[in-house]
Amino acid sequence: MAETLAPRGPDGEGVYQQNGAALGHRRLKIIDLSEHAQQPMVDSQLGLSLVYNGAIYNYPELRQELQSMGYRFFSRGDTEVILKAYHAWGEECVQRLQGMFAFALHERDTGRTVLARDRLGIKPLYYAEVEGALRFASTLPALVASGGVDKRIDPVALHHYLSFHAVVPAPHTLLRGVRKLPPATVMVVEADGKRRQKRYWLPEYGPRAEDAKCTAVEWQERVLEALRLAVKRRLVADVPVGVLLSGGLDSSLITALLAEQQQHGLRTFSIGFESVGGEAGDEFQYSDLVAAHFGTKHERLFVDSAKVLPELPRCIRAMSEPMVSHDNVGFYLLSELVSRHVKVVQSGQGADEVFGGYHWYPPLLESHDALGDYARVFFDRNHEEMGRVVHPDYLADGDASRAFVEAHFAQPGASLPVDKALRLDTHIMLVDDPVKRVDNMTMAFGLEARVPFLDHELVELAARVPAELKVGQGGKYVLKEAGRRVLPHEVIDRPKGYFPVPALKYLRGPFLELVRDVLGSERARQRGLFQSDYVATLLREPEQHITPLRGSKLWQLGLLEMWLQTHEI
Repeated sequence: MAETLAPRGPDGEGVYQQNGAALGHRRLKIIDLSEHAQQPMVDSQLGLSLVYNGAIYNYPELRQELQSMGYRFFSRGDTEVILKAYHAWGEECVQRLQGMFAFALHERDTGRTVLARDRLGIKPLYYAEVEGALRFASTLPALVASGGVDKRIDPVALHHYLSFHAVVPAPHTLLRGVRKLPPATVMVVEADGKRRQKRYWLPEYGPRAEDAKCTAVEWQERVLEALRLAVKRRLVADVPVGVLLSGGLDSSLITALLAEQQQHGLRTFSIGFESVGGEAGDEFQYSDLVAAHFGTKHERLFVDSAKVLPELPRCIRAMSEPMVSHDNVGFYLLSELVSRHVKVVQSGQGADEVFGGYHWYPPLLESHDALGDYARVFFDRNHEEMGRVVHPDYLADGDASRAFVEAHFAQPGASLPVDKALRLDTHIMLVDDPVKRVDNMTMAFGLEARVPFLDHELVELAARVPAELKVGQGGKYVLKEAGRRVLPHEVIDRPKGYFPVPALKYLRGPFLELVRDVLGSERARQRGLFQSDYVATLLREPEQHITPLRGSKLWQLGLLEMWLQTHEI
């Protein structure tokens, strides 16, 4: 299992075993580069051992508080702070942690193990029940590598993958035998195997009473100040911190606020692809503008489609779960480039979900059918089409994806339709699409990505911003107006872009042949996941079968089969 995780942690390795618990770790050295911070970390005096992935940005303040309580430290990093914080405050210690984390902490004397995941699921935590044991890991393939895991396809997860835009919400994964801990959750496993699980954070959506007199300008000031603090927090490291600069509003804002912090010699990185079918494949004009404006040391990577194809197998191998977004391979190739220069980057993921940047939010302001309006624009297929796609043996009972969204919308804490969608996208879709993509692709090269827009205090503030100030004037209105104070107007008033890899949207030539071959392979036929008539229809006219969110329906099927074959499932 640890060997499978080696790319995520190329700087150190360790295993610790005592009684019924064994912990393994692969280390990426970011904070406290010395061997004192090696993992698994064991504190014999407290009777605790820990493995942990992530970064706790307020660890110096927590360390000082714990020292005042009498705790002594043998290292200078954040790992030991978690260990001591748990001893001091128990499971509630997670409430005090600012940052991203997934950890497993074992109590020597009780045999109890505590698994925890950060509020927004930035760091992954998978687990599997096998005979007589519970296993956990940062990736799904690490659990598969351990053997004895039920690798049958989970029909509910398959429904989500093919209908809910490849978003498979926790606890499901494509495999029946592998689950994932939901974000903002602590799981306690007793020595006898009994488990309990608790969610420790979920903000309410909509303005509070004390916000009633807050003007639009005041909201802009509050948002900018909260983002400024979030960016500053994510500079905590004993190595340089760079930026993934797409040239869009979000990464440009991060660059501007880092430049404000006098980050001289700040390194920024961007990627572009060739155009296909008249669709532009790069946004270099904007990233170049921002880099020049703030005087960063900028590098751009241009990739033609001939280079994309040979890299796809490695990119798919790096996926813990099948991820259909075209920009996966872009992030993969960019991460390889960036990892040669820095070990930590800040990235703009999350701003669209947190501040309402997607096109489906404005119509929801006036919606009288939140579920129907959301499903119409976000779902790749309705349940009727699902019946034509997958073999009956793999079809979930009922419309699992629509039922999931309906249940989430019905939860208290968000009354307006648009707030229901923003909450769903921030706490579900974001976790199992953009955030997972960034973690998987960067950590494939031992590169740590930090996401300021997912600072939990910033997310709490954004949840309180009136919906019309978020989704107004095409989306992210409050963020754009806040950005005018620190960015050139050309960056703010440009058309909204995305991270395009057109060759995977308009499947042609060798890309089409690759998908044709994999779906027609002996392994695919034996698996019998998809109905042959449906596959044949997509193969006849691949460019005519595009989802509402502008993805290729054929690529979804091909990518899933490639992922299954890559991981020998």
